[in-house]
Amino acid sequence: MAAVLEKLQEFQREITCSICRSYFSEPVTVWCGHSFCRACLSQSWTLGATAFSCPECRQVSPVRKFPGVNGLLAQLTDMGKELCFLHLQSAEGQSHCGRHRKVFKLFCEDDHAPLCVGCSQSPEHGAHKLSPVEEAAQKSRKKLQHIRSDLQKRFDEAEELLAQEERLVDDWNWVIAGAYTKLHQFLREEESQCLERIVEEERASQDSLSQHRQALQDLMLVLQEAGHQPNMDLLQEVKQLLGRSESVLSQRAKVVSPELREYPIPGMIKMLRRFRVDITLNPTSDNPFVTVSEDLKSVKAAEGWQVETKHDSDDFVYHYVFAEQAFSSGRQYWEVDVTQLPQWTLGIHTPFLRKRRGRNVDSSPPVFLLCCVKKEEDYYLQTYPGSLNHRIKVRVPRVGIYLEYTPGTLAFYNVLQRSLIYRFYPIPFTDPITPIFCPGPPLPGSKAGPMTGLLELPDEDDASAAAPDNYEHEDTA
Repeated sequence: MAAVLEKLQEFQREITCSICRSYFSEPVTVWCGHSFCRACLSQSWTLGATAFSCPECRQVSPVRKFPGVNGLLAQLTDMGKELCFLHLQSAEGQSHCGRHRKVFKLFCEDDHAPLCVGCSQSPEHGAHKLSPVEEAAQKSRKKLQHIRSDLQKRFDEAEELLAQEERLVDDWNWVIAGAYTKLHQFLREEESQCLERIVEEERASQDSLSQHRQALQDLMLVLQEAGHQPNMDLLQEVKQLLGRSESVLSQRAKVVSPELREYPIPGMIKMLRRFRVDITLNPTSDNPFVTVSEDLKSVKAAEGWQVETKHDSDDFVYHYVFAEQAFSSGRQYWEVDVTQLPQWTLGIHTPFLRKRRGRNVDSSPPVFLLCCVKKEEDYYLQTYPGSLNHRIKVRVPRVGIYLEYTPGTLAFYNVLQRSLIYRFYPIPFTDPITPIFCPGPPLPGSKAGPMTGLLELPDEDDASAAAPDNYEHEDTA
C-alpha cells in the first residue's frame, strides 16, 4: 500500500504546476521541457522582463511565441485527478493521512491541503495558517455563495445589455437608412455596405454578450453543485473553482452604457453645406451667466456661472442664448465649434407644435436639444427628448445642425467624422424656429472656452485638415 501511495504521489508531482502548486489547467510545455498552467505562464511572462524565460530553470526562449496547449499532458492530468479522487474514496484515502494513517482534522489554507495532526507538526507547515476541516469548508462555501450572487447580478446585466443591443439593430438600420435616403441616387452601394456593417457589428456584439452570459450561467451551475459536495471533495476543487470564477468575472462586459458608433456618410456634409446660413447671436440674451462676443458669433460661460459641486446632468441649470434668426420654411444648416467646451448644449426652440392625428403631441417640449455632458472620466451625448445617451470615444469638436421645416427634420452631425449623431423626425412645426446655444455648464475649477458659430466652412474633403489644433483638448483648471 505504501508503494502504491508513493507512486501516486510521484505521479501527482508530474501533473502539478510548479507556479500555482495545483493540478495543470490547460497545460503548456515550453522549449526546455518544463510545463505550466497556461494562465500561470501567461501571468509570469506578463510580469517578467523583456525576454521570455522558463519560470523553473530560467532558460531564455529563442522565440517570443506562446506555446499551445499540451493535449497529451492535459489528458494525463485528468487521469491523475481521477486516480487521486478514487484514492480519496477508498477507506484509507478518503479521510486518513497516507503517511501517518491518521484522520484528516485540519486544513492548510496556504497549501490548500488536508492534514492530520502529525502533518501539522512538521516544519513544512510551521508558519502556515491551519483551520479545522469543518471551519475551512464552511468558509469556502461562503466564498462560493458570494461569488454566485455576484455572478447572478452580472448575468442579469448581460441579459439587459443583450436586449439593448437587439433593439439597437433596428434603431441603427432605421437611422442610417434615413440618412442615406437623401443621397440614394448617388450612394446606393455605400448605403448597402453601411447597413451590412451595422448588422455585422451588432451580431458580433450580441455573440460576445451571449457567450459572456453563457459563461456566467455555466459557472453558476458549477458553483451550485460544488456547494453540495462533501467537505473533502469541495476542498479539493475549491482553488480551481475560485480561479475559474475570477477569470469569468474579469471578462465582465465593459460596455454598461452603449458607445456611440460612427458611420461616415460620404458626401453628406458637402451636400448639407449647400443650405448653410449665417447665424448671429441675439445680444439681448446676454446675462450674468453667459457672455456674447462683440461680433455676435460666439458665446462663453461668464464668471457668474459657477458650479461649485459635481452634480448629475439632470440637476444642472442651463443658460441659453438665442439666435437672432428664426426660420419658418425651407432648409438650413449651420456648424458650431465646441472644441474648448467639455459640456455644451445645442438645439432649437419652437413655441408651438401642431396636433397630429394618431399621436399625442400636447405634451411635446418647446425645445429639441443635443447635450454633451461629462460623468466622471467619460463623455456622453444625450438628446432631449429622445433616447440617445451614449458614450463617445473622443469629444466632438464641431457639430453640424441641419433643419428642414417640412416635413419637420432636425439632425446633428459630427462634422470631422462625417457621421450622423442623431435625428429628430418628424416634428410638426407650426411657428418660427430659433436656434439656441448653451456653453456649459462649466466644470468646477475649469477655464471656460467659447462656443463659436462658423460661416466660412471648408469643403468636406478638407474637413480633416481643418480640424483645430486642440482637437484632443484637455480641460485646464
